[in-house]
Amino acid sequence: MKLTYTNVNGYLLPDLTYKSGEQMDQLGKYGFLRRDYLKNHRNSTYQVMLLQDMLGKHLLEVDKYFLLCI
Repeated sequence: MKLTYTNVNGYLLPDLTYKSGEQMDQLGKYGFLRRDYLKNHRNSTYQVMLLQDMLGKHLLEVDKYFLLCI
C-alpha cells in the first residue's frame, strides 16, 4: 500500500481515508444505537473496529438484522 502525504506547517501528515463514512449515511435507528453502545460501553472494541475500517459494515449488519426481526 502506497501512502501519500500532505505538508502542513513543516509536518508530513498521511492522507488517510475513512471508507465506512459512506456506509454511515445508510444507517437506521438500530445501527446508531449499536454505535452509541460500543462508543460508551465498549470503547476499545469501538476504536479497534474504527481503525480497521470494520465499523460501518458491522453497524449495517446489526441494523439489517434487527429490521428483519421486527
